[in-house]
Amino acid sequence: MGGQRRSDLHPDVEAMLTALESFPDVTQHTAAELREIISSRRAPLAREPQMRIAEDRIIDGPGGELALRIYVPHGGTGVRPVVVFAHGGGFVFCDLDSHDEFCRSMAEAVDAVVVSVDYRRAPEHPGPAALEDMYAAVRWAAGHAAEFGGDPGRLAVAGDSAGGNLAATVSLAARDRGGPAIAAQILLYPVIDDDFGTESYRLYGENYYNTTEAMRWYWQQYAPHGTDSPYLVPTRAESLARLPRAVVVTAELDPPCAAGDDYARRLADAGVPVTAHRFDGLFHGFLTFPSLSLTAPAREKLWQMMRDVLAASAT
Repeated sequence: MGGQRRSDLHPDVEAMLTALESFPDVTQHTAAELREIISSRRAPLAREPQMRIAEDRIIDGPGGELALRIYVPHGGTGVRPVVVFAHGGGFVFCDLDSHDEFCRSMAEAVDAVVVSVDYRRAPEHPGPAALEDMYAAVRWAAGHAAEFGGDPGRLAVAGDSAGGNLAATVSLAARDRGGPAIAAQILLYPVIDDDFGTESYRLYGENYYNTTEAMRWYWQQYAPHGTDSPYLVPTRAESLARLPRAVVVTAELDPPCAAGDDYARRLADAGVPVTAHRFDGLFHGFLTFPSLSLTAPAREKLWQMMRDVLAASAT
């Protein structure tokens, strides 16, 4: 990418963004090539929290077999909340393994059962295939949570980036289809819509890792026939009322930041309890870069917001 960036960035952020300039130009590769490239670039993890249970499970999904990975942390004697998680990756790449450390850390810190979903990816399976897989996983978790010490009455959905879109849209689907009841939606720098004219796109659409060009390409893969459906773009919904309470986390240097901040306001205006937090000076995807010095304190902030919203959902 190259080019000028703000001069006031934390040195570690500047160093990480410089390193990330080697990230492949997604528009120059097929989806299969991208998956291979990105998988080959994964660095060994310095820390991988141990779980009491880390189990892969295959369930029946709308497109055939659907893989889940279930994480149950050590300790605790009571029932735990359940978080059904959708990974990011532009709807095109990443998988259960790419977000394994993040899900383990979430389960440990939040003291929750985490169910990670290996949803179908674009462009082979355009939207809303991923949303329908996520909905099937939520239904499965609601019916099987007790098998893993989970509380189906505290069932949350979460996701980062494209997965944040899926957490938002599955909340709409569950509301519109009469269940399962979702207690909370945790949206981490979510890809909410395909509006590329926002302030954050203008300011940070290039030179900050995630780019406008890449975002256009991701949407072309995921929604080649348009984005009119609220199950693709949640702001297309006639109403956002009666949706689960929300945690919405955005990153200032991220092109989709403004849309995420706006979605938090729209939810609040519709009467949904919202906890919104923008991490200034940070970029898209930073929560899954544990080697970055600013990630650990940011995660602690996120884990606390998650504990709070799950505790509120129990009252």
